[in-house]
Amino acid sequence: MTLLSKLLALFPGLVVTLALICFIAWVMTQDWWWLILLILTIYGLPLLTYRIHQLFYPLQPGFSYLVGKQYSPWWGTYQIQLIYSAFPALERLLHFVPGLFSLWLRLWGSTIGQKVLWTPSIQILDRGMLHIGNQVIFGHQVTFVGHAIKPKQHNLLLYVDRITVGNNVFISAEVGLSPGVAIADGSYIPFGKKIFPRQKVGPEK
Repeated sequence: MTLLSKLLALFPGLVVTLALICFIAWVMTQDWWWLILLILTIYGLPLLTYRIHQLFYPLQPGFSYLVGKQYSPWWGTYQIQLIYSAFPALERLLHFVPGLFSLWLRLWGSTIGQKVLWTPSIQILDRGMLHIGNQVIFGHQVTFVGHAIKPKQHNLLLYVDRITVGNNVFISAEVGLSPGVAIADGSYIPFGKKIFPRQKVGPEK
């Protein structure tokens, strides 16, 4: 593990610590600036760090190895986003404002179309690896995972790729979408279906 990998492993704890400091200061002082700083810490700091990280270590689709002397950009992006996996309620709050969750994903680098319906229980592990079309509906507990890892040759082989969903697609509850998946326009994905990496799915005839 490189020095940068070790430093970014501390990032989730840093965000939580700063958020707690802001919250305690707000409670004690009742100063609204601390509340604003709290919101910026939770939502702005990880996003800004991710965008800076992308400038120097862009996350590229493809295969690589996790173990070794070479830094893995995916590892860094995973640590930066970890707080939202640990505390999913943080992103669920964004669903109360129409269109805000789609905007949130666009800020991370994803392409999101118009009239996309997200249920609050959506789980996304790689926020910058989505390409979603127009008029798409996602059911309860749909999971997006833009990476896959498996042991290979005494190492860990990492595959990273975008998840592509076309226009006018309905994805039922508890569907799992993997890296490299491409779902064609007009498709219907039934309840609980797991779509494995690099699969192409067309509309049922």
